[in-house]
Amino acid sequence: MRYRLALLISIIFIVPFGYVVRFSPGFSLPWLQDLLGSVAYEIFWILLVGFLYPKAAASKVAIAIFIATCGVEFLQLWQPPFLQAARSTLVGRLVLGNTFAWSDFIAYFVGSFAGWLWLRGLIHFNRKFS
Repeated sequence: MRYRLALLISIIFIVPFGYVVRFSPGFSLPWLQDLLGSVAYEIFWILLVGFLYPKAAASKVAIAIFIATCGVEFLQLWQPPFLQAARSTLVGRLVLGNTFAWSDFIAYFVGSFAGWLWLRGLIHFNRKFS
C-alpha cells in the first residue's frame, strides 16, 4: 500500500512538471523543453504501469514503456484521418505526438532510465520501511 501511495504521489508530481517544462514560455530553448517534456512523459508512463502492476519488475516495466513509446514515435509517420483527428486534440497530441523526430529516441532512453531508477528507488524505499 505504501508503495502504491508513493507511486501516486510521484505521478501527481511528474504530470504538472512535464506539462510546465513542455509548454512554459519561460524556457527559451525549445529543444530543452522538448527533451525534458519527453523525459517526463516516459517517467509518467513507467510510474503509471508500476502503479497498475505493482509486482512487475522495474526493468521489465522500463523496457516495455521504452519499446511502446518508440512504437508511438514511429506511428507519427503514419497519417491516416482517424489518427490526425485524435492528434488534433490536446490529449491526442500529448499521448500520440504529432511530429516524428529521431532525437526523441534519446529522450525516451534517458526517460526510461530515469523512470527505472525512480521505480527502483521507490521499491527499495518500500522494502526498507515495510
